[in-house]
Amino acid sequence: MTLPRVAASGTRRRTTRRGATLLAFALLTPALLALIVMRVVPLIAAVSQSFQHTSLGSGTSAFDGLANYGYLFGDPGFHATLLVTLVFNLILNPVIVILATALALLTVKNIPLVGLWRSLIFVPAAVPGAVVALIWSTALQPDGLVNAILKSLGLPAQPFLTSANQAAFSIGIMVTWGALGYWMIFIIAGLKDIPESLYEAAALDGAGWWRKLFAITLPLLKRPMAFVLIACTVGSFLLFAPVQLLTKGGPNGATNLIMYDIFNRTYLLNDIGVGQAEVVVLMVILAIVVAIQFRMLRDEDS
Repeated sequence: MTLPRVAASGTRRRTTRRGATLLAFALLTPALLALIVMRVVPLIAAVSQSFQHTSLGSGTSAFDGLANYGYLFGDPGFHATLLVTLVFNLILNPVIVILATALALLTVKNIPLVGLWRSLIFVPAAVPGAVVALIWSTALQPDGLVNAILKSLGLPAQPFLTSANQAAFSIGIMVTWGALGYWMIFIIAGLKDIPESLYEAAALDGAGWWRKLFAITLPLLKRPMAFVLIACTVGSFLLFAPVQLLTKGGPNGATNLIMYDIFNRTYLLNDIGVGQAEVVVLMVILAIVVAIQFRMLRDEDS
């Protein structure tokens, strides 16, 4: 009597597991289909088209090997675009991480109306990127709000978006204003995970605020700060709306970031093969960035 009961129990467990697996697949199917249609299929199409040449006259495509990549890497314009994108990211992303961390440190304390201050800082993150670009476009006009403030302070008006020296900086301000509140939330979550007992022990040893910051807070914030830095870098590489709406990559290519250059080659110049080759290059760069992220997080775990 015992053996049949054990066999029946094992059969029921396997049936239950199989049913749970099928239910999980059924629930995940819509998300998986959306992922395949919106991510995997375009990825395969981009890689395929990057090896083809499309005739503008007939619209037909033919295999062209590595010709698109050869043209792309031999184009000084692409070299300039890559340099502008890299410099933009190298300057902008650390600034965002530092400012987001500073704001998180200020708003994590029990200061008066702390919830209101957090909400006000987060509001720009809830505004679409195109709207942020239009707001700052108005503010940075020659007769806009920013120049009016400068004039009231006795300073000369600035060209901002029409200056090759200031356009990338101006777009960086827009991106920072729109992103700070979003990334601040991740830093606040990291601060909340730090045990209060560590600060109490440090206070008993006579440690001040700065000592606690560099000995406890920042070391234990490495993981969330690393995540914010890498995720922010990925977002900055994909930045498109402000450039397309405000500067069209100018003046003199000063804001010709790689996403806008892809749009320009593919849809304005109708050079689909080279545009898709640039997409593949961008995906490789992002894959390297994500690999660095996982390496940093894995090292932190170990």
